[in-house]
Amino acid sequence: MKKQTLLREFIRYASAQVLGMIGLSVYILADTFFIAQALGTAGLAALNLALPVYNAVSGVGVMLGVGAAIRYAVARGRGSDGLAAVRAAMWCGLGASALFIAAGLGFSVPIAAMLGADEAVFAMTETYLRVILLFSPAFITNQILQSFVRSDGAPRLSMLAMLGGSLTNIVLDYVFMCPCGMGIFGAVLATGGAPVVSMLILAPHFRGGRGRALLWNTPDWRSLPRTAALGLPSLVGELAGGVVILTFNAIMLRLGGNTAVAAYGVIANLAIVTTCIHNGIAQGVQPLLSRAHGAGQGRDFRRLVGYAAVAAFLCAALLYGLLFLFAEPVTAVFNSEDDPTLQALAVPGLRLYFSALFFAGVNTLAVAALSAAERALPAQIVSVARGIAVIVPVAFAMAAMWGMTGAWLAYAVAEGSVMVGMGGWLAARGRRGVQV
Repeated sequence: MKKQTLLREFIRYASAQVLGMIGLSVYILADTFFIAQALGTAGLAALNLALPVYNAVSGVGVMLGVGAAIRYAVARGRGSDGLAAVRAAMWCGLGASALFIAAGLGFSVPIAAMLGADEAVFAMTETYLRVILLFSPAFITNQILQSFVRSDGAPRLSMLAMLGGSLTNIVLDYVFMCPCGMGIFGAVLATGGAPVVSMLILAPHFRGGRGRALLWNTPDWRSLPRTAALGLPSLVGELAGGVVILTFNAIMLRLGGNTAVAAYGVIANLAIVTTCIHNGIAQGVQPLLSRAHGAGQGRDFRRLVGYAAVAAFLCAALLYGLLFLFAEPVTAVFNSEDDPTLQALAVPGLRLYFSALFFAGVNTLAVAALSAAERALPAQIVSVARGIAVIVPVAFAMAAMWGMTGAWLAYAVAEGSVMVGMGGWLAARGRRGVQV
């Protein structure tokens, strides 16, 4: 009976988070679609060049939100109150936002140049960067609140907030870019409005004294290092997305110029969808894993990991099958100018690149499980390995040896190598009788 209850609880949490993350990815795709329709290949290239900065802003929010949510869930599992750690994360997020705002006001031009924007796309890239950085308080605060609400027993509300923000972004994308003709500024303004709406939907959870308790009581500043350590793998995951984009942008510029960057932009934005689904499973199960760990329920912890692993594999199989079969029409949706070169680059690239899905799902879940068990260092090692230490040299080496084909396959090789290495480490610890 308890096993069935645990499975139902996993389905409730994971399905809500996956649906919310799908909504998040849909609005990112809507950005890509409307930019492609209104601004063509140059707009796609500008968006792709600016994405690493969005990843950095989002990553800080995810780090603080996930870390604080783990501390809160573990504390609740042990029968105590973890709100002080969440309060510290909120105030730290506001401090980080001030730095991002300063960067947006004073350094958006040199940042755009550093990211590789040339004369054809520089103005659009700089505009996107500046507005994203100015909206950083909304992005970071929304991430923290969503993680807390999910860990506080309201996964459905967290899902509704994500979906509400996503729908708002899609509607504003159309209004700002089509009837209003606001170009790239309209697209990024719509993106900035999404977390504001999301927080308004979350607001009922903080009625009464709960909102005051979250913000105005004394934060536990001593908890910040531990909170950051537990959330750091999530930050690395977000930043790694930016590192991967920077790496592949450099490779694509060398191999095929702005058209190749635009082709990779299609794949990078579709990768956000697949990553969101894997993250949805991992983030959905994480509060349950943290609670089981805090309560010392090792059997429940292992069962939850098993449920999540099966879900990740099934999602990977479904996603890869759809992307493989419909690679041409999916690429054509974003190829508004019917550029045959872009189509010829993106279609085989999509089929090769996303063969990594099966490995990426396992690695994402492993990081979440290690973090939930308060094993910060192993989680950080896996995150850094898959996001930076392995993918960057593998991508450059394979592109140098096999050109575009090698570049498209590098992601799968990197994720597969990390999964095999992690599996070997776990097996070695198991043989020595060491608990993970």
